Amino acid sequence: MGPFAARFSVTPSLSGGTEVQIPPLGSLGLASHDGPAHLKVRLDTLDQDRTFALANDTNGLAAASQTAATDVQNGVTRLLTRSIVAGLLGALLLSAIVFRRWRRVLAGVGVAAATLTATGAITAVTFKPGSIEEPTYHGLLANAPAVVGDARRIADQFTKYRDQLQRMVGNISKVYATFSTLPVYQASPDTIRVLHVSDLHLNPAAWTVIAAVVKQYQVNVVVDTGDINDWGSQVEASFVAAIGALGVPYVYVRGNHDSSITAAAVAAQPNAVVLDNQIATVAGLTFAGIGDPRFTPDKEASAEIDDVPGLLDASGSQLAATVDAAGTPVDIALVHDPASAGPLNGAVPLVLAGHRHTRKVSILAPVSGRSETRLMVSGSTGGAGLRGLEGDTPTPLEMTLIYLDPSHTLQAYDEITVGGSGTAEVTIRRRLAADDPDSEPATPASPQSHSASPAPLNSFNPSPSRR
Repeated sequence: MGPFAARFSVTPSLSGGTEVQIPPLGSLGLASHDGPAHLKVRLDTLDQDRTFALANDTNGLAAASQTAATDVQNGVTRLLTRSIVAGLLGALLLSAIVFRRWRRVLAGVGVAAATLTATGAITAVTFKPGSIEEPTYHGLLANAPAVVGDARRIADQFTKYRDQLQRMVGNISKVYATFSTLPVYQASPDTIRVLHVSDLHLNPAAWTVIAAVVKQYQVNVVVDTGDINDWGSQVEASFVAAIGALGVPYVYVRGNHDSSITAAAVAAQPNAVVLDNQIATVAGLTFAGIGDPRFTPDKEASAEIDDVPGLLDASGSQLAATVDAAGTPVDIALVHDPASAGPLNGAVPLVLAGHRHTRKVSILAPVSGRSETRLMVSGSTGGAGLRGLEGDTPTPLEMTLIYLDPSHTLQAYDEITVGGSGTAEVTIRRRLAADDPDSEPATPASPQSHSASPAPLNSFNPSPSRR
């Protein structure tokens, strides 16, 4: 049945009915018919190849749902055929052993045939097709009615929500440009715009917001500091396909939830550059990046790491050595965990990181004889994925738009925050590079609610001033 290996069985019963077992979640009962036979369907194993094929096929789920009824019908037909043959052969052999006379043997087979025929007739007469709409849930599936009720509408609702987010970003950008009254910083045509995202954690809403910001602000390059997936599995690899649709270069380093499979899937995108202790020039900027040294979904390997801080520090030291050996200035260094940023202090002017799902900007302690280094930690652009729904308030989607002048010097940055799943609020805060990053943020542009009238996404000239 679809990707599952299903075991069908029939047993004598006074009450009849059907039971579908889904280990370890529990089971559901259907009052499908009256006795004397009870049908049991057990979903045993998940075929890996069929599961991958189903996940990678855009029409896989629709096709599986269309063939599910046929799969069940075929399973029941095979079960009945085998049961009838087994019943008749069993009656034949048992009668032959007990009676040893052909007339009595044939009579025994006749009784078995009549019993099977009567069982089938009772089942057919009492069969209730509508019973599937009124199942009885057992075990963890006891919560299924509420889940199914939401699942029937989730696709349509989520599509509307993503479209709303896209309009929201356009609205707030237009408001920000129109009502700014303190023109402290004005982006020039040759300004390089870098969009820093991190920790998407499989949230498809993140791609909608990223695409809107890329278009609204004419972003030159998107930088992703990892955890684009949750488990790093092959099934999740298709999530990164949206990178190619952005139409701008995409620079990426692995997070602790990303595997080599994830990195390979990103690298396969036509506009993507994956860095792992490497240096590359993209959109006129020189980037150095290294993936997180851990892969935390592998619990056995993670348990063997005795010194996580030391491991992260060594990763930063490895990238710092690569930067020093390059002999050319690096504009931006990329790590996933900010704990790896220490060794890069003084080696690069700007370090971008994520991991902590909390936005923070700081200037690292000065190193004698070396230039100042600013560490910018992004919040989760994916709202921490499913983790973001665990608290009372959904985790917001956060990203940072960085402005660099033609000499690749940081001038300003916008902190863009989109309300978490189910909310409709966008906030943009402008900071100047000259400001103390630990000071209170500048007054944000007025948040837009979902009731605001949509603005065309191509109507905004991305040159907002500080509010």
